[in-house]
Amino acid sequence: MKVTRLDEAVPYNAAKHSGVHAMYLQHQKLGSDAPYWVACSYYLPGGKAEWDASPLHKVYVLLDGELTVATEAGETTLYPMDSVYLAPNERREVRNDTNRVATMLVIMPYPA
Repeated sequence: MKVTRLDEAVPYNAAKHSGVHAMYLQHQKLGSDAPYWVACSYYLPGGKAEWDASPLHKVYVLLDGELTVATEAGETTLYPMDSVYLAPNERREVRNDTNRVATMLVIMPYPA
């Protein structure tokens, strides 16, 4: 078992994100041997992840607030406990169009 307490979480700067505070909850940097990492992102009002894609699978779980996730196929608003899977190389934008902070869990594998 590998427990990470909130005060042990490691902040990181997510590329192409603005108005977002991100921190690793489970990661190799924290001694986790899992083949994926888990992070928590706080999207401030107006915060966003710019249009981008990565070659990795990703899962987003919205814990609190509302976030809009856009892909080339369209966009949807996530509400608490909604989740979305994004395939490798699927372009996406994530934004907080509200006046509340939104909290999202991010789960991704490490690059090969």
